[in-house]
Amino acid sequence: MLGRIATLLERLAPPLAEVTDLDSADAFVWHPSPPRLAPVRKVNRVEMVLLQGIDSVRDQLIENTERFARGLPANNALLWGARGMGKSSLVKAAHATAVAKRATWPDAKALKLVEIHREDIESLPHLMNIMRHSDCRFIVFCDDLSFDGSDTSYKSLKAVLEGGIEGRPDNVIFYATSNRRHLLPRDMMDNERATSINPGEAIEEKVSLSDRFGLWLGFHKCSQDEYLAMVHGYCRYYGLEVDQAQCNAQALEWSTTRGSRSGRTAFQFIQDLAGRMGRQLDS
Repeated sequence: MLGRIATLLERLAPPLAEVTDLDSADAFVWHPSPPRLAPVRKVNRVEMVLLQGIDSVRDQLIENTERFARGLPANNALLWGARGMGKSSLVKAAHATAVAKRATWPDAKALKLVEIHREDIESLPHLMNIMRHSDCRFIVFCDDLSFDGSDTSYKSLKAVLEGGIEGRPDNVIFYATSNRRHLLPRDMMDNERATSINPGEAIEEKVSLSDRFGLWLGFHKCSQDEYLAMVHGYCRYYGLEVDQAQCNAQALEWSTTRGSRSGRTAFQFIQDLAGRMGRQLDS
């Protein structure tokens, strides 16, 4: 009888987190069920030199990341704004830059990048508890973070970032990207204001989530010159020798048919160009 009871209790208990060899990789993906950190052997990243038109935000994020890697005070960062302008690419490139410089900093601990998916935000406290007891330093990264409708998981994020009784571990920092500055759609905020007894307090609770990020980095649509500079940068990086005037005309036509100019659009054009030239995109 006691054996059966013990078996039932084991089934009801939450699964234990798998022990992860943090030396096995510089980047991991968090999976909450069963809880584990899956190593990423090769991170899908863009070289820093290819991120054009975002010099100011690039320098701010690199400086913040390097301070954190050296054990100095640093802020959580929210990268918000136009689609395809390199928000997530910059996070991954900043991590790679700091990892490369680690040998030049005395007593710097290993810096790991941990991606958490938007739908797993409620498991963030569990992840934080795992990282709290590690000797490594962690950048927890959530791409395309936003909240809709009656979603209340943002409260878990608020508590972890600043408001919980334990607070954010000293060896953890949180980076997020979003198309929205306040992580909530305007119609959702307007609805809260219209239906609340005290509209100001209802909006304040939701907007205060963004306030947990000490560093706000805005990404805006690029100009035509910046877009062409991105295209030329990719051509140089991948050794694609093309006539500049012809390349410009084709790149502009490509952006017009897609209705946007961005780093993502530039790279998609380069993929098409390399394919037509019969070339592989090897740096």
